[in-house]
Amino acid sequence: MFKYTIISAFLLILVSCNIRNKKSIAKNDPLTQQIIIKDPTTVQIIDSSYNFGKVADGEIVTYNYRFKNTGSNPLIVTNVSTSCGCTIPEKPEQPIKPGETGFIKVKFNSEHRVGNAHKIVTVSSNAEPAFPELLLMGEVTEKKEK
Repeated sequence: MFKYTIISAFLLILVSCNIRNKKSIAKNDPLTQQIIIKDPTTVQIIDSSYNFGKVADGEIVTYNYRFKNTGSNPLIVTNVSTSCGCTIPEKPEQPIKPGETGFIKVKFNSEHRVGNAHKIVTVSSNAEPAFPELLLMGEVTEKKEK
């Protein structure tokens, strides 16, 4: 009987610690932050795709995707992620006021990426409907030796 009481107490402690851990993770989760943000707004995407054409292996491609807050509340971009570690996005740190234009800067490192490039940028925000996926595409050619 004592053995079952100890096991039950241990499981209770283990489960209660795990619940607290999940709550703290959930607060830092960008998708949860999107739900927490009340006051949704609307957004107009000015640039949803960019074709950089042909670049040589090793070149860095930089592009700023533009969007406009067309709603009546500030637009808050909570997270920006990409489909590949070779592409690094930068989100606006400050809310975009109604009527203002914002930018999502993306840098693509083409080193060792010879061939067709097709990268997807995913944006989480308080916009309704949600941001569409942003596309970065082009072709990386072999570097010509001098």
